[in-house]
Amino acid sequence: MGWALVSAARAAADIAAWQDIWRQTQLISAIGMTLWTGLAATAISLGLTALLLSATFPGTAWQMLVRYLGPLLAVPHAAFAVGLIALVAPSGWLARWVSHWFTGVLEPPAWLTTQDPWGLGLIAVLVFKEVPFLLWSAAAQLQRLDTRQRLGRELVIARSMGYQHQQAWWRIVWPQLWSRLSWPLLAVLAYNLTVVDVAILIGPISPPTLAVMVWTWLQDGQTSQNAIGAVAAWLLAGLLFASVALASQINYQGFWRRRWINGKRGSPHSAAQTHGGMAVSTIRSKLREIGGGLFLMLISVYLLVILALGIGSISGVWSFPALWPQTLTGGAWMSVAGSFSTVTVTLVLALASSLTALVWALAWLETAPSAWDARLRQLVYLPLVLPSVLWVVGIHALCLAWGLDGHWSGLWLAHSLASLPYVVIALSPAFLDFDIRYRHVCASLGKNHLLFLWCVKWPLLRAALASAAAVGFAVSVAQYLPTLYVGAGRYATVTTEAVNLAAGAQRSLTSAYALLQWLLPVIGFALAAWVGRARRFAPNGHPHRSQPNAKP
Repeated sequence: MGWALVSAARAAADIAAWQDIWRQTQLISAIGMTLWTGLAATAISLGLTALLLSATFPGTAWQMLVRYLGPLLAVPHAAFAVGLIALVAPSGWLARWVSHWFTGVLEPPAWLTTQDPWGLGLIAVLVFKEVPFLLWSAAAQLQRLDTRQRLGRELVIARSMGYQHQQAWWRIVWPQLWSRLSWPLLAVLAYNLTVVDVAILIGPISPPTLAVMVWTWLQDGQTSQNAIGAVAAWLLAGLLFASVALASQINYQGFWRRRWINGKRGSPHSAAQTHGGMAVSTIRSKLREIGGGLFLMLISVYLLVILALGIGSISGVWSFPALWPQTLTGGAWMSVAGSFSTVTVTLVLALASSLTALVWALAWLETAPSAWDARLRQLVYLPLVLPSVLWVVGIHALCLAWGLDGHWSGLWLAHSLASLPYVVIALSPAFLDFDIRYRHVCASLGKNHLLFLWCVKWPLLRAALASAAAVGFAVSVAQYLPTLYVGAGRYATVTTEAVNLAAGAQRSLTSAYALLQWLLPVIGFALAAWVGRARRFAPNGHPHRSQPNAKP
């Protein structure tokens, strides 16, 4: 990864390209659109995540929310964008429902819901996709046994000191969780500012975001345009670093810290006066209802998106404003089945890269000293926090130097490096939460460390290992830029086909590929849940399923 970064840094030394980029007429507008969509999506995602956490943790609502995060995370950004387009486009389902039940118009309305000049469609896709990721990152911390028990005790102590539930949560849980979410939040900000495939599908086009302009320059056949794209990628990185510095400065000023430690308590009497006689318990229930409503809305939008993709994949003639296609056909799925090589490349590449990332993460977490881990983990997280186009430029230069450009090995390397940080993030809480006393007991029995890992530790962590592998698999399936750039157009995956088809008018084929792009990670998460399920053992040592109706 360091080599790839150094390779990308060489492109920043082109003075002529830096002079040419400032002559681009749409550059300033693209920078403004990038900052608006990226910062707005990140702020809204963080606010909704905090609200959902405050309304559900701890309790049964929180456990239910965690249970449904897997299917939400499995939906790739590009597939979600294609499904949302099918919902909100001028000829989409929402317009058909409005026409059928209210207006009765016979032509699609002239509203700007996709590729709108304000970037609202892009912000909506990013928010709906980043909230589950931030919730999953928070769950990785809050599901640790020691953390969950300690925070629960601290909340009880705060309530005994006169703090209301929401006050205690914001003063006790959120400050501790905020610091642990710094890397996931930085990854969200980096993705929102530098996303390409989703911006191509649903983002603004005049002007586009800077990431789309960078990708257009990098895809150009002229060397001078490629050089402009390379330095523009560094300009995009500068925007990201400036945004992070601004957020850090705001946090350093201590505004929120002063509110967290001001010591003010709310009594039932003052709360009743402030809220017009509403009791504290009623306020808490209202907040939980708001959180439940937000989560229900999130689930509903995902279900509608998947339903739109499913029906769109089998639709034939579907004239406006009909709510249901006039004809149904399986031609799109027959075309998908006919492109066996595309599905095979996607599966083999995702399996190879996820397993490679899992083995590397295991080796690192088991052998790296704590000092090395603290210093070098930032290097592992580079693909998360660097602009995707800049990272791809560096990986491409590395593959050119090693003779891997356009080869399977180069594509495997790029996908493995993209999956690695997510796998490390998924595995780290489980490894930190592991009880070291198991190792001491095993050593007291005369067993070596390798036997302890193979027979004790890794079997106990099989759920975390399977979940991390599924996360790496899903990340690989969703890769768009490395597949096109490092693969030199020689390898087609489900994601590249879905994005490329979305630019045309083949609605059913686009929906089929987008739905398949979702189904593959879902299968991966389902297998991970099956592998990590709890098992009970009979006295003879063989696993068995409990039979509650059996006689004792």
